Order: sequence, then structure tokens, then C-alpha cells
Amino acid sequence: MSKRLRSSEVCADCSGPDPSWASVNRGTFICDECCSVHRSLGRHISQVRHLKHTPWPPTLLQMVETLYNNGANSIWEHSLLDPASLISGRRKANPQDKVHPNKAEFIRAKYQMLAFVHRLPCRDDDSVTAKDLSKQLHSSVRTGNLETCLRLLSLGAQANFFHPEKGNTPLHVASKAGQILQAELLAVYGADPGTQDASGKTPVDYARQGGHHELAERLVEIQYELTDRLAFYLCGRKPDHKNGQHFIIPQMADSSLDLSELAKAAKKKLQSLSNHLFEELAMDVYDEVDRRETDAVWLATQNHSTLVTETTVVPFLPVNPEYSSTRNQGRQKLARFNAHEFATLVIDILSDAKRRQQGSPLSSSKDSVELILKTISNQHSGESQDNDQPDYDSVASDEDTDLDATASKAHRQKASRLEKQNSTPESDYDNTPNDRDPDDLGSSRKGRQRNTVWQGDGSGPDAAEPHTAPSPIFPSTEDVIRKTEQITKNIQELLRAAQENKHDSYIPCSERIHVAVTEMAALFPKKPRSDMVRTSLRLLTSSAYRLQSECKKTLPGDPGPPTDIQLVTQQVIQCAYDIAKAAKQLVTITTKENNN
Repeated sequence: MSKRLRSSEVCADCSGPDPSWASVNRGTFICDECCSVHRSLGRHISQVRHLKHTPWPPTLLQMVETLYNNGANSIWEHSLLDPASLISGRRKANPQDKVHPNKAEFIRAKYQMLAFVHRLPCRDDDSVTAKDLSKQLHSSVRTGNLETCLRLLSLGAQANFFHPEKGNTPLHVASKAGQILQAELLAVYGADPGTQDASGKTPVDYARQGGHHELAERLVEIQYELTDRLAFYLCGRKPDHKNGQHFIIPQMADSSLDLSELAKAAKKKLQSLSNHLFEELAMDVYDEVDRRETDAVWLATQNHSTLVTETTVVPFLPVNPEYSSTRNQGRQKLARFNAHEFATLVIDILSDAKRRQQGSPLSSSKDSVELILKTISNQHSGESQDNDQPDYDSVASDEDTDLDATASKAHRQKASRLEKQNSTPESDYDNTPNDRDPDDLGSSRKGRQRNTVWQGDGSGPDAAEPHTAPSPIFPSTEDVIRKTEQITKNIQELLRAAQENKHDSYIPCSERIHVAVTEMAALFPKKPRSDMVRTSLRLLTSSAYRLQSECKKTLPGDPGPPTDIQLVTQQVIQCAYDIAKAAKQLVTITTKENNN
């Protein structure tokens, strides 16, 4: 840590003294009790680090300290600063409150629901608002005003926004200006140091040309943060990027098992993954490494006689509602890998990341992440393979409804097909195309490990990826999947609005869904030859129009009898279900046809 915390610093969530943890992406310091709640939210909500017992890049810690000292917490508690909030009974937690439910409910409202963040005036076109915010961010990062940029990011500005007129991203601007703390903040929110501007230059190039050598070196470290973290987890060392060493591949002390046919098969299948799926798998393993390391620090720093009984370790990765239930189940099953199994997986990922950066050819095997992880797990496991009981009953099953399987997969990323004890041929993992993260690696909700795992020749992460030639009457599977992800993301927003009785959000949500549906339908021929495609497209587009019609019934002042909001909500949910069902059908049909 660069310096000791001042005694005046208090927990951002309960005002308790001597906070010992930081929420990196929120720019706040928090106490042990509040941190226990943050950790249960997941890294997509709060990325926590211990201030003294976790290694910190100096400028990253300086960035968090600067945000905290300049009032970043007021961003997350904006409406609580209004005296009217006291009259309404709304207040923040205090040190004497119980962790559960008092502190936990407040923290979830503050960071998960963003209940106290300043809301922009409602506009008809939210995408324009996001674009305006991103342009403001693009201009602001040239200054040292971190809290302004954090506020813009909290309102929806995109860290990886490519300015159409300027031809570059906010990270290019910050790098040219030598604003290393702004670069740290942008990276935390997913900005990629490998992104090229209109002339082919990266932020690293800008930093070097401007003589900002410390910033340039730090950007290279951020570029390789995912693989650096995995290597450090196993061997306690990081590559020497200054001298051109970008990967360390640790070796197992006893590698005899790793030479088995099962291990070779697992590595071959790992190599066959598309770059997109490989990145997602690596990200999930990164999150599991973070969970394991944070738990170790947590247990080593707690007063076991008073605190641990109420706030224990996080037993597996928390559910991310922006991922499919299948991926969440897979991510959680990572916790069941013992040390040797997990180390084997980490080493294989590091080895393949290095291979991909060097542009080695990929094998032509079908994407099959679940078989990779099952193979790694089974080579060390003596457990019965006919146990079909779910590992975590609290996780929703993809078999609930098509809406759960498709619409519940909105934000971010599926590849993490961990099926340690299920040998049923027709597994959840057969639905890989529906489990992609709808946002690319630059999503503002993702952490800094979300940058590209490898940087090749500059032609993009999928440059070396083999694609099956699509049928001339079908679009590419990848295009259909990505449009489906956007649809399901928007459906999730609508369902959240319905759950929270935010009826005024129905119309803008339905408009976004309609745009996404129109874009997806445009991928297919106007007169498809396939009856199944025609039927699915008809259901998709008609349901989108019907959804708009139902949502407009919430407008006040319409003539006729009073609107039954409950009935309208039921119809809205049914329309969303039909849209999700049709989108899933189109993904399934396209995948099948293009694989034939």
C-alpha cells in the first residue's frame, strides 16, 4: 500500500471507523462487515481488495484514494444527501446496524439497484443519451477530474466508446494527455489498451509518443492482467513485460497425470474453442481465482470469535443475472475443483493464451467447453459419474422455461461448461450458442480482467478463428447469437421494470426490444425458404409489435376505461416470453444448418 489510511477515513456504507477494504470500481473504502456483503454481490457489482494484504499496482490504489477523497461516495448516495430523504425515512446504514438484514439491504439498494444514484431526465431515445454521456467522458478524461468521469460511467457512459468524429476512444485521449489515473479508471470499467484508433494506433502508442513511459508500461500490464493474475496465483511471479516476456507458464510438480490421454484430449478441445469462447472461459477462471484469493485474505484478517460466524467465506461465485443460468451453474461448479484440478485448468489456459497470441493454427474440433472441463475434472476424480443431482439447488435451471434459458442471459459472456458429475449426453451444455455474453469485452460492468486475453497482429481477437462456411440461405451463427444477446438483454431490463412496478419504463424498453428484433430479422432473407425460419421470424416480429402495443397502454390520459396495469403487465411478460422463444428457435435452426 502506498500510504497508511488516515484515521479520519470511514466506511462509505456505514461510516464505521478504519475501513480496511476498497471497492475498486466504486471508488470507496469499506469496513469488514460491509465488505462481506460486497463480496456476496459478485465482481460485476463490486470489485473488492484489501488495502494492506492484497498487492496493489501503485497507480490503481492512488486512483481509488483520489476518488474516495474527492467524494465519489456521493455519486452512489446522491438522493440520500437531500434533506427530504430523512423525511421519507430513507437513511444509510450505521456501524451499529446488523449486517443482515440492515447493512445488506442498504448495500444492495445502493450498488446493485443504484437506488440513490442521480437519474437523468427521461428521454425518448436512451441510446442517444448514452452516446452523449460517452462523448462527455471522451472529453473529460483529458483532465484530472476523476469523480466527474466516474459519475459519467455510473450514468451509462461507455469506457470503450469509439468517437465517430475523433476516431479514437477515451483511453486514447487519456493516454495522450498522460492521465494515468484516468487510464486506471477506464481500465477498471473495461477499456481495452489494445484498441486501435482510426489510424491504427493504440493507447500504448499514444503514451509512448507523449513520453509518458510509466503510463505506457502500466497499459501493457493492464493488457495482460488476466494471464498475469492466473500465473501469479500459481507461482507468485509475473512476466517481465519490459523485456518482452508476456507469459509465464508454471509447471506442475508432478506432471505424470497431465500426460494422460484424458489430459491431451482436454487440451485439444481447449485449443478448438473460438477466441470468443476461450476468452469467456478464461474470464470465468479469473473470477474464480479472485474468489479464492480474496477468501484467503478474508479468513486471514478476520476476528474469528466475533465476525466469521456471521460473515463467512463466499463458497462459490455469486450469481450474475446478466449470465444465463447455465453459465452461472458452470461458474459455481469451478469451486468444486480441487487444487490440482484447478491448477491444471489454469496452466492449460495460460498455455493456449500464449499459443493464440503467437497465431498458431487452431484445430477444427467443435466448441465443447463442458467436455474440456469434465475431462480435466474426471482425470483426478473417483466420484460416480451417474450422479445427476445439481450441485447448487439455489441456481435456476435452464430447463425452467425458454424465457429463463434465453431472456435471463442479458449483460456480459457460454463457455464455462463445468459438468463434473453429469455424464448425460443431452446436457445443458448442448446449448452453447445461447450462452454468450451480450456485451463485448469493453462492457462498463466488467472488471479490468475483461481486456483481451491475447494481443495478436492487431486484427482483432477473432482474427485467427476458424468459421464454418454458413449456408447461403442462413446468416452466420455468430451474427444471430449476438443479435439474440441484445434482445435478451433488453428483455431482462423490461422484466426488471415489471418486477419493480416501473411502468413508465415499459415503453422505452419495448422500443429497444423492437429495434433489436428488427436488426435480427434483417439478417435473414425477406422470403426464407425454410418453413421453420418463416414461422420463427413471424412470431418474433409480431410479438415485438404486440409488445409495443401493450406497453403503450400504460400512457396516462388514454380515452376509454381505466387501464388494468396488472393485466397489461401479464401481457407484456407473455410477449417477452414469445420473443425470447422465437429468438432461441432461430439460434437453434441457424446453428444446426451452418454445422451441417
